[in-house]
Amino acid sequence: MASKASKRPTYRCTECGWQTVKWVGRCGECQAWGTVEETGAVAVRTQPAAKVINPAKPIGDVDATRAAVTTTGVGEFDRVLGGGLVPGAVMLVAGEPGIGKSTLLLDVAARTARTGAKVLYVSGEESAAQVRLRADRTDAVADTLYLASETDLATVLAHIDSVSPTLLVIDSVQTIASAEIEGSAGNVSQVREVAAAVIQVAKARGISTVLVGHVTKDGSIAGPRLLEHLVDVVITFEGERHSRLRLVRAVKNRYGPTDEVGCFDLSDGGIEGLADPSSLFLTARDKPVAGTCVTVTLEGRRPLVTEVQALVAPSAGGSPRRTTSGVDSSRTAMILAVLERRAGAPVSRADCYVSTVGGARLTEPAADLAVALSLLSSAQEKPLPGGLIAVGEVGLSGDIRAVSGVARRLGEAARIGFDKAIIPAGSLGTEKPPAGMRIAECADLGSAMRAVGTASSASHPSADADAAPSPG
Repeated sequence: MASKASKRPTYRCTECGWQTVKWVGRCGECQAWGTVEETGAVAVRTQPAAKVINPAKPIGDVDATRAAVTTTGVGEFDRVLGGGLVPGAVMLVAGEPGIGKSTLLLDVAARTARTGAKVLYVSGEESAAQVRLRADRTDAVADTLYLASETDLATVLAHIDSVSPTLLVIDSVQTIASAEIEGSAGNVSQVREVAAAVIQVAKARGISTVLVGHVTKDGSIAGPRLLEHLVDVVITFEGERHSRLRLVRAVKNRYGPTDEVGCFDLSDGGIEGLADPSSLFLTARDKPVAGTCVTVTLEGRRPLVTEVQALVAPSAGGSPRRTTSGVDSSRTAMILAVLERRAGAPVSRADCYVSTVGGARLTEPAADLAVALSLLSSAQEKPLPGGLIAVGEVGLSGDIRAVSGVARRLGEAARIGFDKAIIPAGSLGTEKPPAGMRIAECADLGSAMRAVGTASSASHPSADADAAPSPG
């Protein structure tokens, strides 16, 4: 039966190439106004049913070994992927420019190639010589790692036919263009066409594929959202530009969990996985210092011990300053108001500075108590006892609310050597705390400060309990 075709008018956005059969004032893809114009009629085809070549099988008869996971040799990257690479899986890795995406993927490609597998690394942003220089610097040279510098889709597909790789890396998908599609490389139509062609080849030949994507100013993945739906895994690369720490997390993963986080250390010699990154967020000192408190935050399912530092100083002007680094400024302002109103701390007319160590970012409410205790400690110039961690969310009424994963946080703190902890009342439930750790369950800021005084007295029996900061 021949396919039937009918003529329908079509409209296209002049900005992004989005098409529709009905005129609209606003583009449905890029949301631009007045850019949709009529481009003429196109043939709309209806395809009849074709003969089935590969009949459907019972699910129990499907060979699952064809989707067996293969390790990349980079432990932290495998943790995020759920064990490693899956044949035919397509991954999208996105992050800001210069954050280390190309360095990490070149290391992954080299380690995979050293296992004897063929790897094709296609760079649309650098020449092959430039990639080779970075490979020499980061020790990412392997015999079966093939480099190609191409921006044409047809040529890239020809390279895939020639090499027949096990792993394909395209850096980046926004730099590849198809001659059959109008517009320059990087627009929505080009990105959609390039991604669809590469995904089709990867699925048909069982090639593990990694696509590098750009991000917009607000940090979201650039290009059509359809790209995120087509791929199997979406990975984001995060980190402060002035910090060595890089976090890799999966926001979509069809083959593994989405709550795992990989930690990497980016330096001049390359990028290296951090199995124990907590040392980056702690300051080594001989004795406690006023204005510091340690907390344990959860990045996915991974606990990270982080130090919070605060400085409360007399204000030189009429309007006190509030400066934060690594913590949310709005939440810090709320904690300052709670301390002034509920704990009687004189912080409303003082300059307050709050920061984290090592470029860590504390985004969850579980760090509220550590921020509050560090501010109180700095305001009264009384250090907190050593070996103490604080976990809990601070409410507007001064109460300390429960948070998730308390047992996991305490276990990580005990592993590093902390022996005292202040946690919300009732947050442990039926779980037992780590052996040798003294736990104080507190319902509000007042009881938390009394627990701090008790811990200080236990650490220094000759010292008075009032040596620790107290409310009011």
